[in-house]
Amino acid sequence: MKTRLGILYGGKSPEHKVSLQTAMAVMNAIDKNKFDVIPIYITTEGQWVKGEKLTGEVKDVKQLQLKAEEKAILPVALNQTPVVKEAAAVVEGTKQQEETVIDVIFPLLHGPNGEDGTVQGLLELLNIPYVGNGVLASAVGMDKVVMKNLFAQAGLRQAKYVSFTKSEWRENEEAAYDKVEQELGYPCFVKPANAGSSVGITKCKKREDVKEAFAEAFKYDRKVIIEEAIVGREIEIGVLGNDKPICSVVGEIVPKKEFYDYQAKYEDGDTELIIPANVTEEQYETIKQMAITAFKALDLSGLVRADFFLTEDGVAYINEINTMPGFTPFSMFPLLWKHSGVSYPELIERLVQLAIERHEEKQTITYTFEV
Repeated sequence: MKTRLGILYGGKSPEHKVSLQTAMAVMNAIDKNKFDVIPIYITTEGQWVKGEKLTGEVKDVKQLQLKAEEKAILPVALNQTPVVKEAAAVVEGTKQQEETVIDVIFPLLHGPNGEDGTVQGLLELLNIPYVGNGVLASAVGMDKVVMKNLFAQAGLRQAKYVSFTKSEWRENEEAAYDKVEQELGYPCFVKPANAGSSVGITKCKKREDVKEAFAEAFKYDRKVIIEEAIVGREIEIGVLGNDKPICSVVGEIVPKKEFYDYQAKYEDGDTELIIPANVTEEQYETIKQMAITAFKALDLSGLVRADFFLTEDGVAYINEINTMPGFTPFSMFPLLWKHSGVSYPELIERLVQLAIERHEEKQTITYTFEV
């Protein structure tokens, strides 16, 4: 019997368009002999729309933008587990299951309202297995300030950083700029604390840059993080697993621009990816162990891409982790695993299996209630 896999994509996020590209790639790559693929689209207004079972290739992302006025659903409608359906079928005198049953959800959502634990919390309440990180890990992975605080607690080497909420900034803007200069200096990077795909990031070389960068970053979040600039190569590694994570080879990003921003990632196509990266065995082992330490410190599961800076003298600094990295066949995470011997379709299958394993483990937890 095929696994009924719901592909959840779109969402109320600045990365809506990126999510559509990812969803199209996964839907076309997945083995239709093993999976029934059911598209579930979240519009930019937050409406959930379930499409018909996929029977052919998706040739354009416009095919994924389902019409909410025709097929809008409540998320709770997803909670139609096979057990419940089979019981109903027996009562009605038929064994035939309905097409709407979904066994596993693959949430291909990037950024806030999808990658930050909100959707994961909903799926936990509905008791539906889902691919990727859980509520806590997703939330921590999205909030760069909390993430870096936990990195520090785990003893991971990272760039110096400070952070501010919008209200703190408004109360005394000049004091905020002073703190940046005193604790970090220039150049530095200003980022929204909760955003992905390099949205809202600015490299600053002087005070005027910082003022403009704060205003830009606060368009995307109520909290910003400012980091010292580490001069080094941008190295990334993939991690796969639950309690016993494994790592891929490492890759290097060589942006043609000053840094790897949103435009360089998704629009210009003018960035070189070197896989495997030219690192020593010792450097690889250091990066691998740091990635696994981060994975365990943040209670991650399923998949993560860990990003590092490697300085000229061979010192590795962890930059951040991404709990739902870009997932097209040409994105870094799948390419890292391809060069590690795991094909794109096989990677999808492994992630679904990891989701099922984690869900089954949770079902063994019992609670005793006193009345």
